[in-house]
Amino acid sequence: MSRGVPVLNLQAQYTGLREAIHAAAERVFARQEFILGEEVEALEEALAKWLKISHVIACASGTDALRLALMALDIGPGDEVITTPFSFFATASAIALSGARPVFADIEAASFNLNPAEMEARIGPRTRAIMPVHLYGRPASMGAIRAIAERHHLPVIEDAAQAIGATYGGQYAGTLGTLGCFSFYPTKNLGGAGDGGMVTTGDSALAARLRRLRAHGAIQPYIHAELGLNSRLDALQAAVLRAKLPHLQSWNADRRDKAAAYSELFLAAGLTGHVALPGEPADGVHAWHQYVIRLPRRDAARQFLAARGIQTQVYYPMPLHLQPALAYLGHQAGEFPESERASREVLALPLYPELPREHQLQVVQAISDFVRVA
Repeated sequence: MSRGVPVLNLQAQYTGLREAIHAAAERVFARQEFILGEEVEALEEALAKWLKISHVIACASGTDALRLALMALDIGPGDEVITTPFSFFATASAIALSGARPVFADIEAASFNLNPAEMEARIGPRTRAIMPVHLYGRPASMGAIRAIAERHHLPVIEDAAQAIGATYGGQYAGTLGTLGCFSFYPTKNLGGAGDGGMVTTGDSALAARLRRLRAHGAIQPYIHAELGLNSRLDALQAAVLRAKLPHLQSWNADRRDKAAAYSELFLAAGLTGHVALPGEPADGVHAWHQYVIRLPRRDAARQFLAARGIQTQVYYPMPLHLQPALAYLGHQAGEFPESERASREVLALPLYPELPREHQLQVVQAISDFVRVA
């Protein structure tokens, strides 16, 4: 029996990359160029090639990526943006901070992602964009979402913060809409040593504007054409990400293997009548940022596992429409039942590329024991 099962172990990744990361950091210190510059440009070029997209604009965080995308589309007061109520807070807060109104549409029960039919029902005269989220690394139903968006002449901003490497119809998440937004938060599939993010687009005019907007709207030093953000990626973060990027494909493959192993273990234990398992989409490839099950008695199960030294996490215990900061929107419990049910049932299990099989066996055995005694 191990001392414990962590939900994530970043040390395991760092151990294998220590020399490469230290060399990357030393390269930055030797240059004494810490904001944007050659290191960031090289990262942008590498990611554009990796994702097969024309333009990558690095910025200070995934949240800023969302804010910059909205600004680039001139979305502001009086506008509405349709999104999911089941996501990290930044999805909705970026819309609200732009001055626009987040308009929520419920999720699909199986995917946890935006339900296209619910989304279309909420399109109105003030709708200016649609913001689907590829939650937990599973691509949203982008075929239906794009078809609806095109019918209504609306841009699509993909929140792909958790989905680098996921694909839909053979195309990478974050390259399927008008703009894609990514996060390099340390726990992501491709994570830095601090905050970082990027926006992707195939539109050259939008790319040029995004580069201005991330630097206070400057068109040349000290000359500002418009109001923007101070959202420039640190060169140190870019250097760390460049050291990690060559490993991303194999890390994502390892995540898929671990996810498949979990599902096989749950099936072998006869738990599918008690635990709802995640799955691969028929039309895409999951990035497996998280392996998230559903348990009707989630909180009790989490306590049971914690008593055995097994860490888990809940993403997310309160849907966005019920968040205190968004109370001004006037939503009530019961409006988005699938999102509310998910918030009561979801449980993220330990998942990372180096996860030992022994730990997976312990997790499944503990859940089996919980089901037996609950």
